[in-house]
This record gives sequence, C-alpha cells and structure tokens, in this order.
Amino acid sequence: MSHAHQAPSEIPAHPITDRVREALAVTQRGCDELLPEAEWLRKLARSEATGQPLRIKLGLDPTAPDIHIGHTVVLNKMRQLQDLGHTVIFLIGDFTSLIGDPSGRNATRPPLTAEQVKANAETYYKQASLVLDQARTEIRYNSEWCDPLGARGMIQLASRYTVARMMERDDFTKRFKANTPISVHEFLYPLMQGYDSVALKSDLELGGTDQKFNLLMGRHLQTEYEQEPQCILTMPLLEGLDGVEKMSKSKNNYVGISEAPNSMFGKLMSISDELMWKYFTLLSFQPLSAIEQLKTECAGGRNPRDAKVQLAQEIVTRFHGASAAESALADFVNRSKGGVPDEVPEISLVLPEGVQTLAIGALLKQTNLVASTSEALRMVDQGGVRVDGATVSDRGLKLPAGTYVLQVGKRKFVRVSLGIK
Repeated sequence: MSHAHQAPSEIPAHPITDRVREALAVTQRGCDELLPEAEWLRKLARSEATGQPLRIKLGLDPTAPDIHIGHTVVLNKMRQLQDLGHTVIFLIGDFTSLIGDPSGRNATRPPLTAEQVKANAETYYKQASLVLDQARTEIRYNSEWCDPLGARGMIQLASRYTVARMMERDDFTKRFKANTPISVHEFLYPLMQGYDSVALKSDLELGGTDQKFNLLMGRHLQTEYEQEPQCILTMPLLEGLDGVEKMSKSKNNYVGISEAPNSMFGKLMSISDELMWKYFTLLSFQPLSAIEQLKTECAGGRNPRDAKVQLAQEIVTRFHGASAAESALADFVNRSKGGVPDEVPEISLVLPEGVQTLAIGALLKQTNLVASTSEALRMVDQGGVRVDGATVSDRGLKLPAGTYVLQVGKRKFVRVSLGIK
C-alpha cells in the first residue's frame, strides 16, 4: 500500500490512456455526482499503470433484506467497476446497527442481535451475488475495527471533527432549529461510517444521493489519518413502476429480484416509454452507445415496445436465466393477444342453495379480482373484463355453474369453478 500516505495532489501523474478515459465513462454512467473527478481520474490512471486494483466500498445496514431492482442500481455500478478489474468491499455495518437506529424516528426498534445481523447479511449477500462478481468481492463487518477502538479511541476519533461541521448536516440543522432533541451519540454515527473508510483504505465509496454528508466524512477522516482520501460516487434513486415515487415495497411500485420471471417481465413491460430510458441507463449492462442507437431508432419510428422487451429480457435473464426470460416473453405475448398465462390461481365457489347463477360484479368481487362490485362494473364499462377470452360488455351478465377463466385488466387472472349446492 505504498500510496496510503499521499495527499491527493501527490497522487503520482500517470498517463491518461484511452482505457483510463473509458473507465471514467463507465464510472460516470448514470451517476448523480463523482467527487472530485480529477482525483478519480488520477487513481484510475495509477491503477492502469501499476496493475494495482482500486478498493471500492459500499456500506450496508444489515436490517431485513429483500432486494428490489431499485437497490441494484448501486450494485450494478459496483459490478461495472469489478469488470474493469477493481475490488469491491461489501461492508456490513454490524457494529453501527447493534447501537440501534439513533435517528429518533425508529426509537422503538430494538437493536438487532448479532445472530440476526449475520443472518440478514448472508441473505443480502446471496441476493447481491446475482449482480456482483464473487471473485472480486470482499465481505467485511465493521465490528472488526470498531470494537477494538474502545473508549479512548472513540474520544480521539471524535476530536477529528468539529461540531460546527457536524451541524452542516441537513437533518441535524433542521432538528436543531425545530428544537428537536439530538443525542450526542448520533454524532458518532457519521464518524464511525467515515472511520470505516480509514480502516479499509477505501479509494471510492458509493451511496445514494441522501448519503453525501457521510461519504464526505470518510474523505475528511482519511486526510486526518494521513491517508489518500477516497473519492465519492452517488447514484440516483430509481423511480418505481408508477414513474413518480422512488421504488419501494410500501408503495407497491417495485420489482423484487426474487419475483417470478413472468411477473417480473410483465411489470417491466408496464413502465412508461419515457421511464424506460432511465431504467436502461441504470439497470442494463448494454454499452451506452447501443442504448443511444436504440433511442435513435425509436425516435425514428421503431416501436418502443421492442426496446422494452430487450430490457425486460436482460433483467429477467440476470436473475432467472435465459430460458426463463424466453418463456416470460412468450407468456407476455400470449397474454397481450388475449391468451391466458401458464399459471393461473384457481378458486372454487359454491352457489347458495336454490341459486342457479352469479352476477359478473359479485363474481369478480368474490374472486378478489376487484375490491368492490362498483369497481367491477366500472371495469366492465371500460371493456377491461373478459370471460374465457371474450370481452364482457353487459353489466347484468349472470354466469351459471361451470369453470371459467376470468380476466381483469392486462394482468389479473383467476380460474374459477362455480358449483351448485
């Protein structure tokens, strides 16, 4: 680690080759900010000249993981940097999470046990491995260097940063002005995160745009400890399927990476033509030149649906393999022609005694395809209801006993068996 004690201006100048420029373009693809760009370029040039891979850090909270494709934006970036030959450090914040979340918002959440942390970390890593190259990934836990620090070390660490600088952090400023309490130990959180970068001799740290203050803390502390400071790379948050809110489970606008291939494919096909290009930049591994070419073709009259199919196939292939992606496409095409998907939930209903038929509105409600009878009738008016592939136009339709495939909208299907008592 001969370069560990060099200040940024002293990073030796190595030639900026085409490969180095290409690596810079890969780094910047889809990113929000790369700070400072000139330093990162020098680090890339040094790595190219010496063959020494750069160390790239991502810190994770080991709370219960269930990754959706929004989370993979940062993982994809790490994979792209691994493919250039660099090392990724998957840092699990087990020490910081054992303190519990200090932000006051989740004060009732008890700190996780060491066992929970380990189990969550393993699940997370298993899911992340679908994106990362395991051969170039180090998994580390920050208790490794935080525990030995002890009280004396903590005090020395705290002396390296001022209260005034700490108060520049957005949420601290707001809480201070609003007279909302701030506990002293909350100041230790960003300090510990920054100290992780010192312990790992990190060259680059990745995070969401909301992490900028903590990422810059790493740079500051590395300089304090006479290390070459890390560069920081923030990635934008991905909007969900609705194109408005950021992707999240609670907003139900997400695509989970362990979701069934057909469902994943269908969801990706439902995004708007405009949002599709952002998904291409942040989620696809196709070169930007290929994406630009596709964009030009669509602007010139090619059906944007073709591009969306490419994107959906690439993502389903990444998490489920090529044959699953092929059959998901076939399933989607079949459905869009009014066909029925391969797997349809089955429900049995029995008509009350003496009743021979069931009205379409009641039937859709009882099979949970709609929330209410009025919604069912509205869907009929809009032409969004099919029975055995035929569109229903009559709100008063009554169905006798038998087996039917009901469809509401493009994606909701049920095979119902209607029996008589």
